[in-house]
Amino acid sequence: MFIYKIDDELSLKLIELNDTAKVFELTNQSRGYLREWLPWLDSTTMIEDTKNFISSCLKGYSENKSLTTVILYDGEIVGTAGFNQLNWSNKTGQIGYWLSEDFQGKGIMTRVAKALTDYAFKELKLNKVEIKAAAENNKSRAIPERLGFMNEGCIRHAEWLYDHFVDHIVYGMLAHEWNQQE
Repeated sequence: MFIYKIDDELSLKLIELNDTAKVFELTNQSRGYLREWLPWLDSTTMIEDTKNFISSCLKGYSENKSLTTVILYDGEIVGTAGFNQLNWSNKTGQIGYWLSEDFQGKGIMTRVAKALTDYAFKELKLNKVEIKAAAENNKSRAIPERLGFMNEGCIRHAEWLYDHFVDHIVYGMLAHEWNQQE
């Protein structure tokens, strides 16, 4: 099992089927909040939907195409984060994340994104990490900006969000840039 300790409060653990109930409960508790920026809330209405999502995450992990973890804050699941996509040909990884509304403002996601970036460069030996966020999602965009990622541009109408398109800002960090920061 994959467990990555970040600090005394935070760890990342490979998502597992026995996390289904807690992840679904957390999704339901933050549904209105998350729906503003995540396109999958309306198709996640039953616990079976979360179970199917976790199964697909485990398949992606077994095929070495992705890595989805639950975020543990003081031992409690508070969100998910990981590499939505690992491209071994190009040595790139794309970080995705969401956090329960109740745990916002504690610096959790910045520490998680920093840990995932460290892991990408030191353990996975990737060359580039990307983070994409909706152009108007200032909270999500602040994370790569805080970590020194470069704004590489805007992908117009990158995602259909229920009843409208949103643009995505793409942030990138190269391994040599990250290593120079330390």
